[in-house]
Amino acid sequence: MTTAEAVTLPADCRIRPIEPGDDAAVAAIIRVVMPEFGADGPGFAIHDAEVAAMSAHYAAPGHVYFVIERAGRVIGGAGIAPLSGATDGICELRKMYFLPEARGIGAGAAMMQICLDSARALGYRQCYLETLTGMDAAQKLYERSGFARIPQAMGATGHFGCNRFYLRELDA
Repeated sequence: MTTAEAVTLPADCRIRPIEPGDDAAVAAIIRVVMPEFGADGPGFAIHDAEVAAMSAHYAAPGHVYFVIERAGRVIGGAGIAPLSGATDGICELRKMYFLPEARGIGAGAAMMQICLDSARALGYRQCYLETLTGMDAAQKLYERSGFARIPQAMGATGHFGCNRFYLRELDA
């Protein structure tokens, strides 16, 4: 796995694996950011049981979750997990959310690189993600990161509120 050196982050920022002490901060970020984009009703990840205990959920085999800290404060996160209901070899980029102060500083690109490198290291061949209309900056990041839009959902995420779907090959 590589680190965020490929993308320049401010000196007071670092990306690291989630720890149990981060659970409350990550849950709060998810619960603040998702409604900002209208993603707080049924069918959105804000209601996933894992939100309250991200560190425990992402400790499972094939899972990894990272947080970004700025001056010691968690300001965002993202993870990789097997795509539920899909064949082996396909992971999902999950719960990638950033507070406003994390946006525009390279956090998204750095986090994306670490997540994709981790997915490769875990042996995944493809990475899938779901998003929705209105998350325009995120979709630009996904496309810059090699994701291609696909016409329909994959797997069984339960996120029927999402209406945009992307897939990326994870060649070495």
